[in-house]
Amino acid sequence: MSQGRAAFEARLQDVLERRYHDKHPFNLRMHQGLLSREEIQTWVRQRYYYQTRIPLKDSVILTKSGDPAFRREWVQRIHDHDGRAPGEGGLEKWLRLAETVGLDRGDVESLAGVLPAVRDACDDYVRLVEERDLLEAVASSLTEMGAHRIMRVRLAAFEKHYPWVDEEGLAYFRSRVSQAARDSEWGLAWVLENAATGEEQDRCVAALEKKCEILWRLLDAVELAHRKPRIASAAQLRNDPKDGALTAVLPERAVRLNESGREILEACDGERTADAVARELAARHPEVPGVEPDVHTFLGEMERLGVVESRR
Repeated sequence: MSQGRAAFEARLQDVLERRYHDKHPFNLRMHQGLLSREEIQTWVRQRYYYQTRIPLKDSVILTKSGDPAFRREWVQRIHDHDGRAPGEGGLEKWLRLAETVGLDRGDVESLAGVLPAVRDACDDYVRLVEERDLLEAVASSLTEMGAHRIMRVRLAAFEKHYPWVDEEGLAYFRSRVSQAARDSEWGLAWVLENAATGEEQDRCVAALEKKCEILWRLLDAVELAHRKPRIASAAQLRNDPKDGALTAVLPERAVRLNESGREILEACDGERTADAVARELAARHPEVPGVEPDVHTFLGEMERLGVVESRR
């Protein structure tokens, strides 16, 4: 049975109250001024991949509507991110933020160091929009109802706690305060108008929950990049007497490692972050593509097997 508009809207708002990523520990620490410069850099670098997916999912949404009025409204979102000319738009503002926090623009723009878990989460958002109907696709975008609020909090936090990020670097956050408020108001009204049955309303709520989950997964991956891996206390590293291959011996298993694995584990001293280890290995092997994502994937697998343990 369908609910009235007010009750349906309350359900959507409840999703954000419970599951929006402003409550993720990483964002809480960001807004409390507790992040290191390196953590800010990792977040900016990884979040750029999400920014690049936004105009892609908005383009998919445009293809789902046969209503010119809808398309005229929705296309503004693509203009906001891509700009109407080179050097404009949200993607450009994010790259300026990257430069301001000390990252190389070309490195960020190349997407070469995108963490596998970040890529998976953001690509899942595009897939969600591709696979669902127009109503669910639009409903998934209603995280914007929380975006303009979190941007205000973020601006205040950066101005207070991270003064080394200059005004130009904060331009993206400033622009999103008004853009997200405008977009969420229109999107919410459209969803409330077009979700006519209880089943449609349920699908909208589920789509919004899924989008919140994707945003949390992105931040989970950023947090994991700053774990400090070391050889687990239960693991003993030995060279196989037959061929010299490094083997991690655990009470319940033995894990043979190739030379790349050896090099990665030798860099895991419990003092450097996983991201720092990945960057060091990439610097040692500039001729090999995809080193950083591969290192993170390897460390995740070694942690799962018990060869590596991590601390913050």
